[in-house]
Amino acid sequence: MILILGVLILLVFYFISTQRSLVTLEENVDNAFANIAVNLNSRWDALKALANAVKAYSEHEYETLTGIIEKRNAVKNANDVKEGEALLGSALSRINAVAESYPELKASELYTKTMDSINDYENKVRISRMVYNDSVTKLNRAVKMFPTSIAASILNVHPKEYLSTDEAKKDMPDLEFR
Repeated sequence: MILILGVLILLVFYFISTQRSLVTLEENVDNAFANIAVNLNSRWDALKALANAVKAYSEHEYETLTGIIEKRNAVKNANDVKEGEALLGSALSRINAVAESYPELKASELYTKTMDSINDYENKVRISRMVYNDSVTKLNRAVKMFPTSIAASILNVHPKEYLSTDEAKKDMPDLEFR
């Protein structure tokens, strides 16, 4: 009887410990995803500043860029990140085209500083994506391994989706605007 009671107490403690570990892992994933959203928003803010710099050179491109910027939504899931990346790529391509047409734009200090800022945020997004995927790996590993998988199933904790690289982006060169 005492042995059975001892085993039950150990199982309860194990379950509580596992639940706490899974909560921590899920929170790490959520935190990493929120960091991606923050960095994407900062990058979009820098892009808005760059669009304002372009405005003086090409009103049509400014209107197009502000239209693209307004289309972006808040990042809520992995698909939103991919859509945001596509919109940003489109906007940067248009800015690059304007900059090629107006060399004095490329030479302006505002343009240079803003492009540096965008590149800095791009690096932060890249690092945030790596941290997110690492957090997802840790959670997914825990959720799939026995005996934690039993507790995860009971607690309704499921593996999360990785952020993957867009196949088209793998071969794209870095954009240099100087």
